[in-house]
Amino acid sequence: MKQIRDGLTLAVISIFTYMGTGLAETVSGINELYAEEERPQEYCLALNMYFESRGSSVADMAGVSDVVLNRVKDARYPNTICEVIKQGPVRESWKTKKDPDLLDHERVYNPVRHKCQFSWYCDGKADVPRNQDLWHLVQNMAYLMIWEKKYVGITEGSTHYHAEYVNPRWANGLHLTGRIGKHIFYRWE
Repeated sequence: MKQIRDGLTLAVISIFTYMGTGLAETVSGINELYAEEERPQEYCLALNMYFESRGSSVADMAGVSDVVLNRVKDARYPNTICEVIKQGPVRESWKTKKDPDLLDHERVYNPVRHKCQFSWYCDGKADVPRNQDLWHLVQNMAYLMIWEKKYVGITEGSTHYHAEYVNPRWANGLHLTGRIGKHIFYRWE
């Protein structure tokens, strides 16, 4: 049932895009259809692809997404695409923290700024794609990667990557698998 619902969500996104409905309204509509923890996996993967690799080649976008899919399969990471993308420390919102009578499920937690696995998720900016053509492309790519396994394996099992202009400390402890576009990819040995 979940697979059908997720497929329908992508169809709804595509129809809204085709009809010329504003992208912000489409993303907002998806946000209203699903609670954050129930968002379709394609939606999360498309957002990650958009914000992590826009301005890159299709191969680079696929590489970034392949890392997410590899992490889902790895026991060291969460079990779903959305959980992998949102992984990182959280802090309770000041709005709910001041109320001692709230139940745990009523409390709101936000990611700690600049501490997430994928920087765009906790950079404090609105997560609304602006480039409609690119957004449509990454939605299609996300669907193809998840359901038809297209582009899967392009990074040879990589679980990490970074942009070419940074030199993170963790890179020395991993095996370099290669470079695609603007990103350098690594995996555990």
